[in-house]
Amino acid sequence: MIFRFNIMVLLEEKIRDGRWMKLDIASLVGILLGVVVFIFGVISGSSVAGLKSMFDPPSLIITIGGSLSAVLASNKLQDFIGGFKSVSLFFQQKAQNPGEVIQNIIDLSNTARKEGLLALEEAANGIEDDFLKKGIMLVVDGTDPELVRGILETDLSCIEARHKTKIGVWEKWGEMGPAWGMIGTLIGLVLMLNDMDDPSAIGPAMAVALITTLYGSLIANWLCGPISSKLKVNNEIEMMMKEITVEGILSIQAGENPRVIEEKLKSFLSPSERNNTATEGGGEE
Repeated sequence: MIFRFNIMVLLEEKIRDGRWMKLDIASLVGILLGVVVFIFGVISGSSVAGLKSMFDPPSLIITIGGSLSAVLASNKLQDFIGGFKSVSLFFQQKAQNPGEVIQNIIDLSNTARKEGLLALEEAANGIEDDFLKKGIMLVVDGTDPELVRGILETDLSCIEARHKTKIGVWEKWGEMGPAWGMIGTLIGLVLMLNDMDDPSAIGPAMAVALITTLYGSLIANWLCGPISSKLKVNNEIEMMMKEITVEGILSIQAGENPRVIEEKLKSFLSPSERNNTATEGGGEE
């Protein structure tokens, strides 16, 4: 009982501290549904026993091992490992709220308008977004606006480059999976053609040869394709949020009216998102 209690306390602490992100139900359901559809296709075409014929260790080694070796050869070891670690992001639902970002910027704008830019230094202590905090501190230090933009956009470009490196690992595996599946099929066909003394063995040998192509297609279309697409969507959303932040910081530095800043930042959003994004205090002057 004590052990179970400690487990529950630990779970509550992690959730409270925000160290565990929300599970992305769509991604999880999509992956599981793909497994269900695959199994249904096999069973409906033969029987439950037909699932056993879908498992061939040598074919798995050729397809998965060969394709991974190609991905490894195409990347640095650190990028290779980091790319596969990013699979956890596929199942996580990051909190992306443009309205919250815009609201934070409007609050900072009101503070700067009432008390001056130097007052933002104290306000920055409560900012959790490191990117926004960095920009605000540059403004407080009196950095030239063009230099502020240059620093933040360089930071933004580096973040996007790191994201693209991780995405590239999955895209490369998606390319190499079918290629090595075809290589495995060709190996199987060569071995089959070299041993055709028993005509009854040709059918099973052909089936085994084609399994590697199946494995390669599954790697590309069931695994790598969805993961790389999801990571691209996450990257685009994060880049948009940071672009909003850059424009907001520069607008604060320029002393623009909070109402004007709010309308400018909402221009990044689609019409439906603008209507759903409610900010408080945007009309203060």
